[in-house]
Amino acid sequence: MRKYLAATITICIFGFSCGEKRYSEALTPEEALTRFKLSDDFNIEIFAAEPFVMDPVELTFDESGNAYVVEMPDYPVRPPGGVGTGRIKIISDTDGDGRIDSATIFADSILEVSSVLNWNGGLIVAAAPNIFYLKDTNSDGRADTKQLLFTGFFHNNPEYQVNNLRFAVDNWIYAANFGQAGTITSGTASDTSSLSVERGDFRFQMDNGKFEVAAGRAQFGHALDTWGNRFTSENSIHIAQPAIPWRYTSRHPWLPPFDPVVSISDHEELMYQETEAPYWRKERTKQRNEVFREQKVNRTEYADDHFTGACGTTIYAGDLFPGEFYGNIFTNDVAGSLVHRDIISYDNDSIIFDATRGEKEKASEFLSSTDPWFRPVNLTAGPDGALYVVDMYRQHVEGPDFIPEDLKKDMGFLNGKEYGRIYRITPKNKPSR
Repeated sequence: MRKYLAATITICIFGFSCGEKRYSEALTPEEALTRFKLSDDFNIEIFAAEPFVMDPVELTFDESGNAYVVEMPDYPVRPPGGVGTGRIKIISDTDGDGRIDSATIFADSILEVSSVLNWNGGLIVAAAPNIFYLKDTNSDGRADTKQLLFTGFFHNNPEYQVNNLRFAVDNWIYAANFGQAGTITSGTASDTSSLSVERGDFRFQMDNGKFEVAAGRAQFGHALDTWGNRFTSENSIHIAQPAIPWRYTSRHPWLPPFDPVVSISDHEELMYQETEAPYWRKERTKQRNEVFREQKVNRTEYADDHFTGACGTTIYAGDLFPGEFYGNIFTNDVAGSLVHRDIISYDNDSIIFDATRGEKEKASEFLSSTDPWFRPVNLTAGPDGALYVVDMYRQHVEGPDFIPEDLKKDMGFLNGKEYGRIYRITPKNKPSR
């Protein structure tokens, strides 16, 4: 009996059995707020939290200042039967204290909804394989008409599906597609022609029905500045520039294929995270590097301190932050629990921009957290000039397909689906609007 007990104790200590937890538990919104590290020049506060928002992936404001939040509770596991659980909510602060205290459903039961864009009193919605248009025509706060705009987008993995609809100064609406294969057809135009979007992103116009491939491979999030320059991110490349528009290269039938996307970071892909890499990531990285060595592949994977989940690329074009922040690009790393800032500049002799760190962020990030559940997936510059951080707040944000079976056993991929936070960042010593 004593030998059995001793053996059991040994397994518990060295074998990670007997119920030992490898992953931390969730914090309350107020507890999570104390875990942030932010520049001394700024404040961060809770704008919205559960139960008013859960699993948020995007926040947008319409021309009247109404706030719409996109919720994606079916990430990363597609619901059985193909019936979506995604929602679009209108969220409100009814007592004027700066924090959301009311939410109404604008639309629900949407499969893997990822993005919305305000348009002509309604919303353009990205939910692979479709882009459609919703509108509330009787002013009851709920969409009652639905029009299919485009269909045919890749829809077999939520991390690679069409997302982040953005209206640009050239009057085109751009959508991230991560170069995924898809044959796109219009749901409104009489023209029945189709378009392959493989190796590119997507753009379209609402007033005339035009649609075409856009250069780039934005994974989740992309940004366009006030001059129409576009910037993208993908996994471990936190900021890139599609340098040559698709239309200039695709019209030449004999031009060899080449990649028009250029990484523009001058600080490689290093980041300064405050959280420790989770157990599964450290183990997977160890396994992969062993395979690289065995196969004599000149490659090294990193478990932390390098961008692996870059997303939510956003340009700050408001007037509340100090002037030097205008035109800066903010990018999240959902794995590193942080928000990174790049200062964009260019040489007149080149079409390629440069992305550099700010002087106060040479060895830190604009925003970081010691809470590994902090999952910043998107950003929004609000009409008040504040920067809003959309936090999905999950224990794990990683597709199950990319994790070895032996590491999945104690991972709950839906842990945290009842949570969600949105934070508001404002400069100190400036009155609220």
